Amino acid sequence: MGKFVITTRKNGEFQFNLKATNGQVILSSEGYTTLAACKNGIESVKKNSPEDARYERKESTNGKFYFNLKATNGQVIGSSQMYQSEDSRDNGIESVKRNAPDAEVVEEQE
Repeated sequence: MGKFVITTRKNGEFQFNLKATNGQVILSSEGYTTLAACKNGIESVKKNSPEDARYERKESTNGKFYFNLKATNGQVIGSSQMYQSEDSRDNGIESVKRNAPDAEVVEEQE
């Protein structure tokens, strides 16, 4: 089962990464000013991740592929890493769908 890992950035903002069972990061958040807002972002990912329509499939200018997960209001709540192929990106989306809904939340102190 995957897990959400909350960390604190150097600028004091909080962010989360969703990690797959193998420990690989499959979704990363923006920076949040409060821990509560970061946890709300995680809840939004859990709620929206099962719905395929919430995923925006993109190609970057350097030809790599990635995706954004959006909330019902259209705001991006998480972004993927860069993938070499569309198939890899789509596998990443399936991994988020599988891992996010029941993932535990852990806070890491750096």
